[in-house]
Amino acid sequence: MKDNFSTQAAEYAIYRPTYPQEMFDYLLSLTDGRTAAWDCATGNGQVARVLAQHFENVYATDISEKQISQALKLPNIVYNVEPAEKVSVADNCFDLVTVAQAIHWFNFDGFYNEVKRTLKPNGLLAVIGYGLMHIDKKVDRAIHKLYEDILGKYWDSERRYIEEGYKTIPFPFDEIVAPHFAIKTSWNFNQLIGYLNTWSALQHYKKANERNPLEYMLTELKEAWGDDAEKDVRFPILLRVGR
Repeated sequence: MKDNFSTQAAEYAIYRPTYPQEMFDYLLSLTDGRTAAWDCATGNGQVARVLAQHFENVYATDISEKQISQALKLPNIVYNVEPAEKVSVADNCFDLVTVAQAIHWFNFDGFYNEVKRTLKPNGLLAVIGYGLMHIDKKVDRAIHKLYEDILGKYWDSERRYIEEGYKTIPFPFDEIVAPHFAIKTSWNFNQLIGYLNTWSALQHYKKANERNPLEYMLTELKEAWGDDAEKDVRFPILLRVGR
């Protein structure tokens, strides 16, 4: 698995969007037990800390020690630096496994074997993600220019799974058709820039060119943003759920 997010771990914790409670309520309504959950590729523990409110124990793993260092520590969360494809837990121990905005980096077969090994009978897997955000026509146009024209060749090939809405990932489970959810928030201009700086392709560009590509886009983004103190931001949620 590639580690594309250790470099910007602190920014990731501040600027990445959070998932809505109604999505978690839906997943909890499908979960038989509340003893233990595994949040794989937990990053800064964003999903793990929500699960900790509902499960007796949460096991949260990531390959990035820097990401985990940013996570909220709670008494019923155990954080461990481990790959998705091999975790040090017993068979049949989890009621729920979640993986948010990360499965496209995995070896699918290796991860799914661990999910099948560690889930209890009738346990639930939730593969979660989000696509490119929508703000308004002018800002979206400027962001698309950054995303496609400037950073296009710097995105890892795995990004296509996000662009395809996770519909093309293998999913060898009894799938439950999930409703549509969205992340809805409000940002000021600095929050937009902070979020864009967390993009893996932007980090690849900086490494290759020793320059932040936002330098070329800042004026255009500011003009597109206009005088609004804040704007509504919407991310479409990608969700595959199965037993």
